[in-house]
Amino acid sequence: MTATPHLPLGIHLLADLSGIAPERLRDCAALERLLRAAAVSAGAQVLHGHFHSFGAGQGITGVLLLAESHISIHTWPECSFAAVDIFMCGPARPQLALDIIKDALQAAHCQLQSVRRAPPG
Repeated sequence: MTATPHLPLGIHLLADLSGIAPERLRDCAALERLLRAAAVSAGAQVLHGHFHSFGAGQGITGVLLLAESHISIHTWPECSFAAVDIFMCGPARPQLALDIIKDALQAAHCQLQSVRRAPPG
């Protein structure tokens, strides 16, 4: 695998997704597959992932390290809520990744903060 150079410019999305069926927020393997598919569809290269279930019926925390930065998720099934963090630089499209995640989780609501990341100057 050869590294693709990326400028330190990108979009960082912080999304609070709510109104999600709790069973969609408890399956570690399914959430990892979802985030991997979202990253690849957005044009990102997945380097490594780690996902952890807090136990039967509990939430998940997970992160994918990307050549372009990262995607992470933390879920609270008891609140029908997921916090998603997507930062991508280069030509990758973080909004596309978020749209895929929102659609798959069938989130009723999304509160989104978008930050342009770049060095000063």
